Amino acid sequence: MASITILLDKCTGCMLCVKACPFGAIHMANKKAVIDMAKCTLCGACVEACKFSAIEIRRDAGPKKDLTAYKDIWVFCEQKKGAIQSISFELLGEGRKLADKLGVKLCAVILGSGIDDAAAELASRGADKIYMVDHPALKSYQDDPYTEVLVRLAEEYKPEAILCGATTIGRSLVSRVAIKIDAGLTADCTELDIDLKERLLLQTRPAFGGNIMATIVTPNHRPQMATVRHKVMKEAEIDATRKAEVIKKTYPGEVFNSRTKLLNIVEEIGETVNLSEADIIISGGRGMGKEGFALVNELAKVLGGAVGASRSAVDADWIPYSHQVGQTGKTVVPKLYIACGISGQIQHLIGMQSSKVIVAINKDPDAPIFKIATYGIVGDATEILPALTRAFRLVLNK
Repeated sequence: MASITILLDKCTGCMLCVKACPFGAIHMANKKAVIDMAKCTLCGACVEACKFSAIEIRRDAGPKKDLTAYKDIWVFCEQKKGAIQSISFELLGEGRKLADKLGVKLCAVILGSGIDDAAAELASRGADKIYMVDHPALKSYQDDPYTEVLVRLAEEYKPEAILCGATTIGRSLVSRVAIKIDAGLTADCTELDIDLKERLLLQTRPAFGGNIMATIVTPNHRPQMATVRHKVMKEAEIDATRKAEVIKKTYPGEVFNSRTKLLNIVEEIGETVNLSEADIIISGGRGMGKEGFALVNELAKVLGGAVGASRSAVDADWIPYSHQVGQTGKTVVPKLYIACGISGQIQHLIGMQSSKVIVAINKDPDAPIFKIATYGIVGDATEILPALTRAFRLVLNK
């Protein structure tokens, strides 16, 4: 438990704490600060802002748990139709660094049906040990059986940390697992490191709408769990000579029961390439209008790229959510990102600002997108895109 107290004899009524509180939890009464505990999150911003040491936060971590039995870094390796997803290779690359710092093994966990061939691929990417559960009920992701299996594995083998991709599947799975095993979980991390002194996983992610980067630790819970955004870490190198210990687990039939029934999986049909893997992305925003997305699709088709979108375009139902780039969508790192009619709100920039080359097209010369753009074009995107498409088609003979 934790508590926060205003020391009235030290409070001068300067209002610095009121201005510093990001949640509007502090107001003044009789020239003294008053905290609304219904709004306060105990973030500590007011403590740092107070120049008179008039605010005090006390944190009781509770009894210290014995964490000595927990070891190894685990990576949940997502597969679809038996193919290991690239986010898994990114996590194995980062997991290797973490495991080496801690002096433990890097372990891959894969669930599916008919996945024996995956062992060699995971070993070549650096896994020292592979936990494999093969069952027909695990062929495609379902919440209940996947959760139950991963919970049982974690409870038996006690990993020090579990890493998972911040994908649709990853976000659904690890939140359920974390609750069941009373673990700490940080979502949408963009950086990971180790505090060697305390053996803590340092989990860094954007906070407050991307305005700050917060580093989060879970000192009194194991395993430490984190989901990591796609395309923010380098894939593990391939070494075909590497070998790994493979542990195949079997469980009784009730473990694979599900409260829901998977009827069918319908793949989204599109003419352009996968957004997460694309080297070229053409994205449209509110400035394109509904009809303008035909122009975005046409340029993407000519360049062999993928189509992205801002949240406002998705919310307007101009394009499916699977194309959304940003804090609540996908993180992309293409070689070329062309932003068309996108103003550049921080939530969108978080998902694409690491692109190698950014070209921004917008009518507003003061649009925030121009601050991070490599090249900027001020003008109507619905007029500029057709001209670009014609030029590229001529150059590429398409």
